[in-house]
Amino acid sequence: MKNFVLIGAAGYIAPRHLKAIKETGNNLVAALDPSDSVGILDSYFPHADFFVEFERFDRHIEKLLRHGIGIDYVTVCSPNYLHDSHIRFGLRHGADVICEKPLVLNPWNVDALAEIEANTGRRVFSILQLRLHPKVIALREMVRRSDPTKVFDVELKYFTSRGNWYHYSWKGAINKSGGIATNIGIHFFDMLLWVFGDKRENLVRFHNDRSAAGTLKLERANVDWHLSIDENDLPAEAKKDGKRTFRSTLIDGESFEFSDGFADLHTVCYQKIFSGEGFGLDDSKKAIEVAYNIRNFK
Repeated sequence: MKNFVLIGAAGYIAPRHLKAIKETGNNLVAALDPSDSVGILDSYFPHADFFVEFERFDRHIEKLLRHGIGIDYVTVCSPNYLHDSHIRFGLRHGADVICEKPLVLNPWNVDALAEIEANTGRRVFSILQLRLHPKVIALREMVRRSDPTKVFDVELKYFTSRGNWYHYSWKGAINKSGGIATNIGIHFFDMLLWVFGDKRENLVRFHNDRSAAGTLKLERANVDWHLSIDENDLPAEAKKDGKRTFRSTLIDGESFEFSDGFADLHTVCYQKIFSGEGFGLDDSKKAIEVAYNIRNFK
């Protein structure tokens, strides 16, 4: 049984990590979040220590280490702009780190973390769960078996409506979230790069605080993408059905549907990490570069 601590326990994604820690037979000894709305802990680790102040949390971790209670993993689910700092916290305390996407906001942050990995001998892993989705795996194999000169036409649309609260939270601040391309697009960009190969060209038609679109040319695909949190971008059929989210992926005009099968992918990610097959810094960097280039496109 491995000992975990969790940084960022009150957000949307934390329950998936709590479930993964529990289902892989491990233990959460402490959690940190400035919000105390963390009743979800009762469903998984009711006896875990909890802190709302980083300083007290840090002191507690030091105390555990002095008493011979080692921390094997730090799981990071904090706001995007804090990932880099919290990952370094974990490495410097002798733990491996599992971090939600995006791992960091800037490509050079990945290089700095690689140096700390080398100095500490610990590892950083990212949750790139779409790479473990059976349909995505099958798509990648299909592309690999196809004529190597063929370039696929891909259209990606992902519209997930957000209310006014979004712009008052850290997610609405581009310097904290990385903007639309990073906050809601990073996992799609990682999937596309994994399936269709490295970036050749990255053109942006527009980018603002609610919507972004562009063309991403990869080794084996030309991708036309559009991401939005604006409910006005939803197609008429989605609005008619009262839906606030719409996702469509077309490959050479054919629908590629992978909406199902997400429930256990975080647990699978954890299992892969424990078996030595986790996704490391190098796996994350290419999508981070794409998203960084989109928000800084001139």
